Amino acid sequence: MTRALAVLTCGAFITLVAEATGLEHPLPPIAVALVFSLVAVLGFRWVDRQEPRRRRRLGVLYVLVQLPMTYLVFMTGSVGVGATLLTLVLVSQSVLLLPLPGAVVVAAVVPLVHLGMPMADGLRTMLGTYVAAAFTAVVTELLRREQRARAELARANARLRDNAAQLEELATTRERNRVARDIHDGLGHHLTVVQMQVQAARAVLAADPARADAVLAKAQQQSTEALAEVRRSVAALREPRVVPPLPEALEALVGDTSGAGIPTDLQVTGTARPLGADAEESLFRTAQEGLTNVRKHAAAASASVVLAYGDDGIVRLEVRDDGCGTAELADGAGFGLLGLRERAARLGGSVDVVSRPGSGTTVRVAVPG
Repeated sequence: MTRALAVLTCGAFITLVAEATGLEHPLPPIAVALVFSLVAVLGFRWVDRQEPRRRRRLGVLYVLVQLPMTYLVFMTGSVGVGATLLTLVLVSQSVLLLPLPGAVVVAAVVPLVHLGMPMADGLRTMLGTYVAAAFTAVVTELLRREQRARAELARANARLRDNAAQLEELATTRERNRVARDIHDGLGHHLTVVQMQVQAARAVLAADPARADAVLAKAQQQSTEALAEVRRSVAALREPRVVPPLPEALEALVGDTSGAGIPTDLQVTGTARPLGADAEESLFRTAQEGLTNVRKHAAAASASVVLAYGDDGIVRLEVRDDGCGTAELADGAGFGLLGLRERAARLGGSVDVVSRPGSGTTVRVAVPG
């Protein structure tokens, strides 16, 4: 808008100069128009760049200076198209600098420059100037609103780009955490079992080679499952993971723990029903993490897993052992418990750990399902 008005001002001044050459005294109107044009180009540009509050005050001062200049242009003898265009420039600038009532006042006052003309010609010219001033004011206001809309749209697009970048970063972080949980809960579980079975095999290797061989065979099986777990984790990055039914998966976990030397039983209560993949994953990982901690830390003689399908729309899973207990586990200091809480929280569920030295440990999870 500033550039367009500057071009219009220059065009109006050139037109006025061309018209003034036919006057008896052309220099006065040309000089006044030159001053008006310089202020209209340079002064308006400076005022328009000020901060909003200062811009409004300076805008009022600018109009109060330029309005008498338009009258002076006509008073010096220039009444042609060039002088009229200069008045229209002032009307357009008033719309940009002043509140709407102020711009309306300027548009109403500017055509009064023709009052000194003969009655018939003056009224006809004044009416035409009023129409031109109103048209200029309306077009300027529409252009200003369009500019504001474009600026707001640009800001909205910038905010959308920022939000998209934040969502992408959040999605990346969540995926990293998910992969980390899968590696910890899946691969860590199998490697723990392998480690304990290898230790047991070494302990009985000399005294009972047949038993050692059987234990090593189970360790080999666990290492195969660990490798399959790694492959499943990698595949999960590309497509949704397919898991066996939850009771069957829990039965396999319980069998692994019993095979590692800690008798473990599974109880399923309530009427079994299909669950969402995320809910089954959370319950399975809770059992896996709980039994892994039993083998690694609890020094337990036995353990149990209870899967309860509640009539209240909640499915609960509990892992109990009769081991030594530990305050650290109750405080949730390990990465595994952190992962369990993250999984349950995403589903609107909860994880509770009760562990006291000498009294064993109980891990409970409840999720909607």
